[in-house]
Amino acid sequence: MSNSKPPFLSLREIDHFIFFNTTPSVLSPSPPISPTVMWRNGAKHTICKTQRSALSSSASFSNACSFQSLSLGRNFSVKSKLYPINILNPHLGLCPRGEIPRKDNDSGLRCVPLLPRGFSCGGFYPRSYASVAEAVSSHTDLEEDVSFTEEVQELVQELRKEQRKETARKRWERIAPGMGWRKYEMLKRRQVKIETEAWERAANEYRELLKEMCEHKLAPNLPYMKSLFLGWFEPLRDAIHKEQELIRQGKCRAAYAPYFNHLPADMTCVITMHKLMGLMMTVGEHGSARVVSAAITIGDAIEQEIRIHNFLEKTKKKKDAKVEKREGDESGVVEKEQEKLRRKVTELIRKQKLPAVRRIVKDYDESRPWSQEAKAKVGSRLIELLIHTAYIQPPADQLCEGPPDIRPAFIHTALSITRVDKKTSRRYGVIKCDPVVLKGLERSARHMVIPYMPMLVPPVKWMGYDKGAYFFLPSYIMRTHGSKQQREAMKIASKAQLEQVFEALDTLGSTKWRVNKRVLDVVDRIWNSGGRLAHLVDRDDVPLPEKPDTEDESLLKKWKWKLRNAKKENRERHSLRCDTELKLSVARKMKDEEGFYYPHNVDFRGRAYPMHPYLNHLGSDMCRGILEFAEGRPLGNVGLRWLKIHLANLYAGGVDKLSYEGRVSFTENHLDEIFDSADKPLEGNRWWLRAEDPFQCLAACINLSEALRSSSPETYVSYLPIHQDGSCNGLQHYAALGRDKLGAAAVNLMAGEKPADVYSGIAARVLDIMREDAQKDPTSFPDALQARALLDQVDRKLVKQTVMTSVYGVTYIGARDQIMRRLKERGTQLDDSQTFGASCYAAKVTLTALEEMFEAARSIMSWLGECAKIIASENQPVRWTTPLGLPVVQPYRKLGRHLVSYLKLENCRLLCLDKSFFSFWRYPG
Repeated sequence: MSNSKPPFLSLREIDHFIFFNTTPSVLSPSPPISPTVMWRNGAKHTICKTQRSALSSSASFSNACSFQSLSLGRNFSVKSKLYPINILNPHLGLCPRGEIPRKDNDSGLRCVPLLPRGFSCGGFYPRSYASVAEAVSSHTDLEEDVSFTEEVQELVQELRKEQRKETARKRWERIAPGMGWRKYEMLKRRQVKIETEAWERAANEYRELLKEMCEHKLAPNLPYMKSLFLGWFEPLRDAIHKEQELIRQGKCRAAYAPYFNHLPADMTCVITMHKLMGLMMTVGEHGSARVVSAAITIGDAIEQEIRIHNFLEKTKKKKDAKVEKREGDESGVVEKEQEKLRRKVTELIRKQKLPAVRRIVKDYDESRPWSQEAKAKVGSRLIELLIHTAYIQPPADQLCEGPPDIRPAFIHTALSITRVDKKTSRRYGVIKCDPVVLKGLERSARHMVIPYMPMLVPPVKWMGYDKGAYFFLPSYIMRTHGSKQQREAMKIASKAQLEQVFEALDTLGSTKWRVNKRVLDVVDRIWNSGGRLAHLVDRDDVPLPEKPDTEDESLLKKWKWKLRNAKKENRERHSLRCDTELKLSVARKMKDEEGFYYPHNVDFRGRAYPMHPYLNHLGSDMCRGILEFAEGRPLGNVGLRWLKIHLANLYAGGVDKLSYEGRVSFTENHLDEIFDSADKPLEGNRWWLRAEDPFQCLAACINLSEALRSSSPETYVSYLPIHQDGSCNGLQHYAALGRDKLGAAAVNLMAGEKPADVYSGIAARVLDIMREDAQKDPTSFPDALQARALLDQVDRKLVKQTVMTSVYGVTYIGARDQIMRRLKERGTQLDDSQTFGASCYAAKVTLTALEEMFEAARSIMSWLGECAKIIASENQPVRWTTPLGLPVVQPYRKLGRHLVSYLKLENCRLLCLDKSFFSFWRYPG
């Protein structure tokens, strides 16, 4: 940096500058004007220019400025700024009054240094006014100086506002480029309102659900209550078991002893917890229950469970050889009747018809009913054991260094109730739960599904684990699905490490979408007419088969099988109808919006997904057909060609396996059908319905028709997304890892004239194996019959899902179920038992063909599996960091389970206790 002193500007030259930057009226001949007036006019003129002009980066003078030989033009840049001048600063050349100037110019006048090199004048900094005002104040009297100072302060305030607006505008341009400020603010207010209303609505619905469940004493089934039971189960079970051992040894002779040993300890434990919490969470006694009524209720539940338990034990099928020999005599008939009755009771329990179960059990139970006193004593002892063993865990935010805040979950106290006449009162024993339990129940709203919707403005940029996406709704960058280690790994990762992940998600979230109204109109017409077209589910149920009027067991069995399948089909249709209605409701709601955005987050593997789960571009064919980009681009020669290729890919049926030129030719040879589909989608020949992805094909037909009919197809602005996907991406990774040329060619990692189809290759190998097996003798090779039945069914669609999921560790059972679904979809002539056998055989053959064709992939999978076993043997999860910096922790664990089956008065429950949870709970001893 040069040490030379800055050049100076005389006051006369300052006046010259102000004179040439004032309004035209000032430039006209007139009596001499004081420098103050000229300064004031020049400042006002600059402010007016600033307010009329769009503020941008600072610019220097438009004409060259040299203050050794000053040349100032009238084109002084409006976008420039005056930097602060401090009069008392000796480096500026302006001295306080009465002092000798630091430097004079050639004319002997006191000089002002030229402002720094970035000097510009489009928005004045506040101190600039004060400094220059003081510099020229010596030419005016005191009164004029005072008024001028006040006016300068007003100008300073105005320009401060302009500066704030400029800063806000620049920030907004980064947030929502291409959108007006007023429009953005209006849409943002709407977005915040939508989020808050959706959150309140979901929270109210959840509170109503909690209230209803508490009224029906179903609070124990809430997720929060189940988490409490996980901590209370083992200590209470052990205490009950210890009590039962003392009774068996004769060391305990309490009044409840004769009734305490009829049920296993774990079953008694579960009943106690469920019944007590169900009573305490009712509306009338929220958080507390009277000891006597609670004890009698628990004792009654134990008695009923004992009766049903004894009945099921008595009627249990015996496998004694002697009993099997007596099937023809009278005792064998009785046994069959008991088994039939047992199945009936089990079915009634499953259907939650407990009163009917009680009546049946009562007829077969010869034991005497318990007295109220016995019930109360049994229940009281169980409540006492629960009070002594149940503790609440420390708060989640408690520091590890401090002592744990462990306290009993229940307390036993007395409550005085005054009668209506206010003259007498009565004391009751009451058991209360800790307020933390109630607060936890209220906070359990976190288990509700967050009602994410597309956003009207670009999402908030991701800045941390829970900082980004929506304005008001809770947003998390990763879907951890309860994995604590994965969540902690994300939280401790630095912002710099995750910067690329943030940028990728922000880019996806900033993409603007809109609804394709023409496609949505077609979907609505099909849906309103009953569905059934373009892969839309039928809106009518399958008729249930009538029961045959016969006693033939085989016919009745077939009828039951058909009835079960029909009911299952109707349940699936109902689910699909609900899913379709949800997607269409979102589309109808957003169709009038100019555009909307999808905030994205990732799963634990790093795959990005829209946070809105229904209508999005990763959804079904209907969703993809309904959505299009809100910001179009001219097609150009390349875009027009790819649009034709895209339409052929969507039509599929083997066309998508042609070369690029072959696909272009296919589209050009079917232009008449394409125009007909675009003009008359439902009234014409419906060519688009033959496509594998019909709604996307229809959208492409409409887009291509409009482009070709325009005056210049290359300049036609298209809004259509063209989706691209890998060829079985999992196998691509394994082929690349193993340098497997054969596998790479099968999944298009190597160049070829036509795209390879790995699924067709596997299907061909499966067919070859089945042809060989079909020629074998069924007596020595039973699968020969299955092979013959499947020869006409093998194609790429039959094996596609199994091949696709093989790299994710699909098992034989999973492959069998996948193939079975494909066979049922085709409506084969095989019955259910034959379909099951054929599916087992096809799954085995498909997995064999996979191992043959992708030997390198299978060996790498085996090696990774061995590595995972070694890591797991150290009780550690498999974890790694992706190239983008995303920490990944495998959430898979082998859970220890303890199953406790018991029958409640309300219904039948099966409680699964995950022992891995117990490490998070603490209780004395």
